Parts: sequence; C-alpha cells; structure tokens
Amino acid sequence: MDDEFDVIVIGGGGAGLAAAVSAAEDGASVLLFESERELGGSTQLSAGLFTAAGTSVQRALGIEDSAEKFFQHYMDLNQWVLRPGLVHTFCEQAAPTLEWLIGLGVEIPAVESGNAHQPGLARAGVEDVWRAHVPKDQGYGLVQALDRARRTHGVDVVLNTRVEELLVAGGRVAGVVADGIEMRGGAVVVASGGFAQDPTFVDRYFPAARAAGESLFVVAAPGSRGDHLRFGAGVGAALAGHGWGLLMPTVYFQRYHHWQSGFPPASRLYVNQEGRRFMDEDAPYAVSTGILDRQGGYGWMIFDEKARVGLPAGYTDWTPDRVAEEVAAGRTACAATWDELAAAIAVPAPALKASVDRWNAQLPAGADDDFRRHLSLAAKHSDTHLEPITEGPFYAAKILPAELVCTHTGLEIDSNTAVLDATGRPVPGLFAAGEAGGGVLGLRYVGGGNAVANALTMGRIAGRAAAAESHSRTKAQGN
Repeated sequence: MDDEFDVIVIGGGGAGLAAAVSAAEDGASVLLFESERELGGSTQLSAGLFTAAGTSVQRALGIEDSAEKFFQHYMDLNQWVLRPGLVHTFCEQAAPTLEWLIGLGVEIPAVESGNAHQPGLARAGVEDVWRAHVPKDQGYGLVQALDRARRTHGVDVVLNTRVEELLVAGGRVAGVVADGIEMRGGAVVVASGGFAQDPTFVDRYFPAARAAGESLFVVAAPGSRGDHLRFGAGVGAALAGHGWGLLMPTVYFQRYHHWQSGFPPASRLYVNQEGRRFMDEDAPYAVSTGILDRQGGYGWMIFDEKARVGLPAGYTDWTPDRVAEEVAAGRTACAATWDELAAAIAVPAPALKASVDRWNAQLPAGADDDFRRHLSLAAKHSDTHLEPITEGPFYAAKILPAELVCTHTGLEIDSNTAVLDATGRPVPGLFAAGEAGGGVLGLRYVGGGNAVANALTMGRIAGRAAAAESHSRTKAQGN
C-alpha cells in the first residue's frame, strides 16, 4: 500500500463511502479507514430512507416538487436558524445524489410506500409533498451499492483501525495517524459519524438526551464515538449544532429500534400529566418529540387488554408477555377501571375518562377531528378504523423521548463541506460530512431520510471537493 494518497477518508459509513467513491470517480487515489470490522456504520443499520425533492421517482408518480420547495420547508421547520447557503446546497444536491445512487444500482420503485420498510416513495414527515425514498434492501442495500462502486474504483480500505489524529504539516491537514503510522494525503474527509455512543460527549453536546434517565437507549452504530470532535479540537475547528440531535419518543421499556422491539398497538392514545389527550399518536418524529417536550417531557400511553393480547410474537419489547412482565414488576400501570388507572398514574380521573370517551367516539369511526390521526394512518396505508379501547383491564405506560438515533453537533462546514475554523475560514485540506459535518441536521429533524440524505449528499460533495483540493495542490507543487 502507498504511504500517500490524494484523499484519505475517515469512516466507512454512508458519508465516508459516498466521499470515497466520489473522489475516486474524479480520478483521486483514495484510502478509507473504518474503525469497526465492517463497512456501513449507522447507514447500514437504518431503513435507508433518503429525503430528496424533484426526483425521477416523484416524477414517475406525477408529483411536482423542487429543491426550492424542499429548501423552504427545511428552513421553515428549523426556524431559519441554519445557514441558508449550506442548506440550499444540500436541498439542491439531494436529488442528483439520489439519481447517482440509482445509477450505482440502488432500487427505488416508483410506487407509494406506506412505511419505512416498503420500497417506494413514503411520507418523510410533516410535508405537503412526499419526499422519503425507500430503497430495496434498506440501508444495507445502499451500503452494498456503494461498496460495489468502491471496489470497482479500487479504493483501498483499512478495517478495524481507528484513526488517532490528523496530521498537520505546512499549515494544512496533510494526512492522518493510525496505529502510530503516518499516512499522508492531499486532503482528508472526516466522516466518522456522530457521538451517540460516548456518554461524555452526549452530556456535553446533547444534554437533552439525559432527561430520559435509565430509559435512554442508543441505536447508532458502535463507531459513533465522537472522533470528529477530537479531530476538530486538534486543528481549531469550529462546531455547529450544539444541543441538537434526534430523540424519538418511545415507551420507557423499549430497548431496540422498532424492527427488533416491535410496535405498540394501533389502538392507543396518549394523555399528558393532566389526563388529556395531546397529540396524534402517529405524528412524524419530525415534530413528535417537540410536542412531548411541551407536556413536561413525558406522557402516558393508554391501551386495553384486547390490544395487549393482540400484539404479535417474535419481538423483543412489544409482546403480550413483555407487557405482563412490566405490570408484574410495577413499572406499567394496570387497573380494572378507568378511575383506578387514573389513580395509578396520578392524573385526574374525569379528564382521563373524557379523553378515552372522545377517542372512542371518533377513531373507531375512522375520523379524528381533534388531531387528524386518520390522515397519518392513511399515509401508512393503515386502517383508519381502529378498535375501541373498552376491554379491561386497562394499561398505562410512560412514553418519553428515549431513543437516541443521531447527534447533530459536528465540525462547522461551508457549502463545499470545507471545515471552518473559529474565524470562519476553511481549515486547509480538511472536509467533513454526515453527522461529523455540522449545520445541515438542525434544530428539527425534517423527517425520515434526513440523516441518510445528509450523509450521502454531503459525503458526495466532500469527496469531489477533496479530490479537487488535492489535484489543485499537486498542480501547484508541479509548477
């Protein structure tokens, strides 16, 4: 193996693979480091949804959309606290990146999808146009397509090797140090993921996650240890996105992502600490955590015996026996009457009973005048006529933002993914993408596919930019 490459990429998840392949496509020699035993990172663990606007999949379904509409929605949802130029680049380049992936063999059929596991076009979040593109074979399929392209272009990979630090020479990032060995490169792309697996960094940069206490669980890849923050500190890089990340509301006893844990019963309602229903129980997680935060950080999931015994077997958390175990342990409330259940969770009984009665008067009839849940159910291709919640005993389990999916504090980047220092100037030779590149994932997670689209779109930009930087430097040295 050579000891000098045009581009060195740190991290072999979606962002790193996209960067490595893109740099190689532009003629760069590329070395990719991955700290774990296999490529894929959090992208491989995901459903693979990719959010984009103005795509061939949308057009085939007769949907008119554009990067400008996507940008407006993205910025509005994030209250315009993000840098418009950076976000505009992301929104503008997401569709071309999706088409690039399709060209690499990723399959996304032009059909409507009702969920994150059915290939096609699905609802990403609170949007007037569906933008979540669900690939065949999920995140695994994305990674396999990118890895095939990596092999085709001869990108070297070093697995099970964690980069220790950036190599700085002549006032620029000039390579990396791994296993005590210096590897030189014309440019470096940091795509090492987030920091969800490092409790110290979570405490420092996303303290809101700690509110879940013992209920908190992490679904990010094992390599999400915040290496980008350590690298950035070594070269004076600025950070963006402090305090932001994606926490999904889950019942307190869940410990895995839903495809392992299972799903709560469809016939359920959420009440707050006053016993009143406060949200669409199927609201997209683009907004659901924020709604829950407004209720004091938690609520109660209410369901009945018919819903419990109807849960399918084969999952880790949402099964009839698991709920019974939580009741026996005294952690899930169970009572024969609504008054007794209200007392068990310390909410006003009249309010709880009124909330249940109102729910039962509407949802079984296929309507929800209060929270419009029938529209969310329809978007999931689910039956909008739910079973009434009437068969005792009745159950109440605490629901709170407890599933830590991704973190948003990263190295501040410009529209070309160049890492910026505290003055706003680029750090020569250094680029970042994915969770490691801060400023695209914002205050509000826009919806399913936001993180994957960010990783692959900005990773592609980073790879091309790093290749151009390296080629420019080589040409300058040649003169």
